[in-house]
Amino acid sequence: MSDGPGTASARQVRDGAGRWKKGISGNPSGRPRGARNHATTAAAALLDGEAEALTRKAVEAALGGDSEALRLCLQRILPARRDRPVRFACRPLQGTGEITPEEARAVRGIVETETEELERRVAALEGGRHGH
Repeated sequence: MSDGPGTASARQVRDGAGRWKKGISGNPSGRPRGARNHATTAAAALLDGEAEALTRKAVEAALGGDSEALRLCLQRILPARRDRPVRFACRPLQGTGEITPEEARAVRGIVETETEELERRVAALEGGRHGH
C-alpha cells in the first residue's frame, strides 16, 4: 500500500524498528534554515533569565582557581578567531544568494575598511585642493 501518488510506502523508507532509513527522511528538503532543535529550545527556556547569575558563578569559580571555569571565561572574553578576512575582486552581482552571518560580518568588515580608505583619500585630495 502506498502513502499517495509518487511517494514511497512506509515499508520502503523505514527500517524494522520504525526509524527512517539512512539517507531518507520525512522531509526531503531537510530542516528549515534557522530551525532549532527541541532540546536546544527547552534548554534555552530553562536558562532564560539566569544568564547573569550563571555568569557570576562562572567568574567566581574561575577566580577561585577552577581551571575549566577560567578557560570558559577567557574563551568568552577573547574568542578564538575562526578565520581571517580575504580581499577579493568582485564583479557586479546578478540575482540573489545566501550567506551565513559569519560571512556577512566578514564582508561588512571588508567594505568598512575600503570605505575608510576611500574617505582618507578623498579628504587628502580635498585638503590638497583647498591648500592651493
